[in-house]
Amino acid sequence: LLLQSKLLRVLQLREFDRVGGTRPVRVDIRVIAATNRDLAAEVGAGRFRSDLYHRLHVVDIHVPPLRERRDDIAALATHFVERFSRAATRPVRGIAPEALHYLLNYDWPGNVRELENTIERAIVLGSSDHVVPDDLPDGLLEGPSPASADAPRFHEAVREAKTRAILQAFRDAHGSYTEAARLLGLNANYLHRLIKNLRLKPMLEREH
Repeated sequence: LLLQSKLLRVLQLREFDRVGGTRPVRVDIRVIAATNRDLAAEVGAGRFRSDLYHRLHVVDIHVPPLRERRDDIAALATHFVERFSRAATRPVRGIAPEALHYLLNYDWPGNVRELENTIERAIVLGSSDHVVPDDLPDGLLEGPSPASADAPRFHEAVREAKTRAILQAFRDAHGSYTEAARLLGLNANYLHRLIKNLRLKPMLEREH
């Protein structure tokens, strides 16, 4: 809150005091602020100054999460492939269709930063001239598999094995998430994520 009051002064008076200085320093600046918090709620909870909130809230631009703008995923992924390929001095010509399928069907809770990190990992760990499913993290491969005949059999088999194990655990646990997680030896939050990625919730609801 103390820092917020100092920032408010800079925005209002367009000046600040340099450490060790004897007179205010005038500035001509434009501020672009970004947050993933609900600032109105933060103001109500007393964690954000209302006067600073209203001073910053001049032009509001809402950027939807990546899962709500899936048309951007392929373009962003291609951009990151080109960038990290140059940095790693390893020629990567693009993204294989099967790998792109997984990228497009993932919900990206970490948004663009998570996509960027995923592509960087694929470039660093990969060995072919395209990003392929084997280069992607396991969490992405839990989504629906490509319908093509070239879909990776191993990842589909792993996905089916996870599905069978989770369904059986829920039957043994009589529909209890906590007990199913214990039977599987998993953290309950991780089990929830698996169920979401594997699209199992409708199936579980039908059974229980």
